Amino acid sequence: MEEQQQQKKNKYSIIVPTYNERLNIALLVYLVFKHLPDVDFEMIIVDDGSPDRTQDVVKTLQEVYGEDRILLRARPKKLGLGTAYVHGLKHASGNFVVIMDADLSHHPKYLPSFIKKQMETGASIVTGTRYIKGGGVHGWNLKRKLTSRGANVLAQTLLWPGVSDLTGSFRLYKKSVLEDIISTCVSKGYVFQMEIIVRASRKGYHIEEVPITFVDRVYGSSKLGGSEIVEYLKGLVYLLVST
Repeated sequence: MEEQQQQKKNKYSIIVPTYNERLNIALLVYLVFKHLPDVDFEMIIVDDGSPDRTQDVVKTLQEVYGEDRILLRARPKKLGLGTAYVHGLKHASGNFVVIMDADLSHHPKYLPSFIKKQMETGASIVTGTRYIKGGGVHGWNLKRKLTSRGANVLAQTLLWPGVSDLTGSFRLYKKSVLEDIISTCVSKGYVFQMEIIVRASRKGYHIEEVPITFVDRVYGSSKLGGSEIVEYLKGLVYLLVST
């Protein structure tokens, strides 16, 4: 009962960056509403001028669910993940912020576990992890699994952040904590996730983990390319010397 009362006092702002996610965004929104029936939340869609008319789908969803629950905060062009989170954060009215991908690789069914873990522990950050018991990856070939695992092991060895999944991006934050950390981050793209969690660890914030199964995107093509891997390695070196 006390847990339910506390949950009702909290509001969760779910920031979802999108680029060409027309085929995924409606299902994602449906699933979030399905799995959070008694939770006060808003979804902030940060779309970077998707040519596939993602924004038209979001506007239709606003008619169904209400503009107070589905907020479209578009940008004129593709400006990167890190700045998308900063942009979404400016419009967040909740005291907690969830960051998740639009491509259904982060299943909304895990959101109640994130919220429960935070309320039980008082954590500043709850992060989804593929690399503890109960977690995993579905739909990746062996090469991609090894690349991801290797990237995490390398970062673990060099940075000692105290979390098992540095490159995951499915996380719940106290809004004040995310605002504090994000103001010091300089990385862009996928390195941004790693920098946030490393800086949070260095600042001594309480971080908890929840096992998740990451599912490869359902529709559309992956935006992770060779250039992102190079940026990851550069980011790793930067964090090694600056934190």
